[in-house]
Amino acid sequence: MASTRRRPPRRRIWPTIRLLLLTAVVAAGATALYPVWKSADPDPPDLLVRYRTDTPATSAVAKPSLEVFNKTDEPLPLSDVSLRYWFTADDGAGSPGYAFNCVNAVFGCSHLAGRVVKLDRPTDTADHYLEIRFSEAAGSLEPGANSKGIDLQLFRTDHKELEQSDDRSFDAGTTSYEEAEKVTAYKRGVLAWGEEPDGTEPADAGKGAGAAAPDPLPAAPDGVLFDTFDYLGAKDPALFKHGWLVRTSEGGPGIEDTWSADGVTFPGDEEALEGGQVLQLRARTDGTEAGTRQASLGTAASKFREGTYAARIRFSDEPTTGEKGDHVNQTFYTIGGKGSAYSELDNEYMPNGGWGRPGPKLDTVTWYDHRTNDRVYTTTDKSLAGWHTVMIRVKDDAVSYWLDGEKLFASNGKYSPRTDMSVNFNHWFVDLPFKGDRAWDMKVDWLYYNANDTLSAEQVQERVEGFTDEGMNYFDTVRGS
Repeated sequence: MASTRRRPPRRRIWPTIRLLLLTAVVAAGATALYPVWKSADPDPPDLLVRYRTDTPATSAVAKPSLEVFNKTDEPLPLSDVSLRYWFTADDGAGSPGYAFNCVNAVFGCSHLAGRVVKLDRPTDTADHYLEIRFSEAAGSLEPGANSKGIDLQLFRTDHKELEQSDDRSFDAGTTSYEEAEKVTAYKRGVLAWGEEPDGTEPADAGKGAGAAAPDPLPAAPDGVLFDTFDYLGAKDPALFKHGWLVRTSEGGPGIEDTWSADGVTFPGDEEALEGGQVLQLRARTDGTEAGTRQASLGTAASKFREGTYAARIRFSDEPTTGEKGDHVNQTFYTIGGKGSAYSELDNEYMPNGGWGRPGPKLDTVTWYDHRTNDRVYTTTDKSLAGWHTVMIRVKDDAVSYWLDGEKLFASNGKYSPRTDMSVNFNHWFVDLPFKGDRAWDMKVDWLYYNANDTLSAEQVQERVEGFTDEGMNYFDTVRGS
């Protein structure tokens, strides 16, 4: 007998259908209203940024000082964080060049990097931003903690005044720290604080400029000093914070008691690394002692001995102004200690010679005792006008001098450093052979020192380019003995 199937009563089906329809309508309404509710009651940020400045709208330098706060319940590694300070180039997008440096940070300026980036889609208040990143050595912020003030400088490489009134992140009235949503912060590359110039906010984080995570900033290698000389001038506080001293003291060499800060400048230079700035040392005279000024910059610390010293230097065979013929000395050297611990390693370029010997010539000299003139040296007799990589390598009581990868001279035994030394650049007059105004310029693009390894010129260049590619324009991880 065939079985029959009973049709369920309709009254049992329709209540279920009505319930499902009602649920769908409610869900759709909630979905539609969620953005409205969310905007009225957003999730608290993982971090926030506070800002202050002490500069007027028209100024030689922008001085944003920033604080990062951890608003989560977990430690926040600063290496996960990047910051963007938005501004408008004064002479239109792409011109002029801009430079940055760190003046002060609790964790040390050696553990952050900065780079200026041009926007593909500029707005009325921003066509560039300064991006700041941190290495793991900057540490972590505990829950509720803040980074304390990170004092930065942003300026034109031609050193003309900035007009900040149309810069998005600038606020002349903020002289004490206040929350700043026009300075944006990113956590692992995702916008976590502030509003970008195109209106992107953290809730829209996949859509704006903050969606692209910057590469992790590598930690500065231990035992290395690197500097590209991105400074405002001889009185720049960052110059001193980074361990440099401009000499104004009395004494020699050259024309005694003529050392002046006036000759220490940091102009932009198209031939500099990435078209940035250089250290320029100007020696000038009118042929009299009273009218003579010599220039010198050196490290305040004497903590350098073994390893590799390297600098990219532009030597000059002719004066910038006036007649040629001066016995100028353009010097890259190290010096330290006294008496039985005295140590000095010299590279001295003299385009017109000096001390009765003709030029152009480069003397590479290792000193044992300057009082008795006990030294060993060699002379390279040729013009070195232009840019060169000058190196000194010290290892196992041996010293060698190199020019553009070519070994010039070596000394050992007692003619090796017996103490830690400072690193210096000098430009001075051996004597004053004639009257008349003239000025000579020596330039330095970068300095690199590595306490751990003796490197080739090619290896040094590779490291230098790697640092600048990351926006690392200065760091010092050399420990004193």
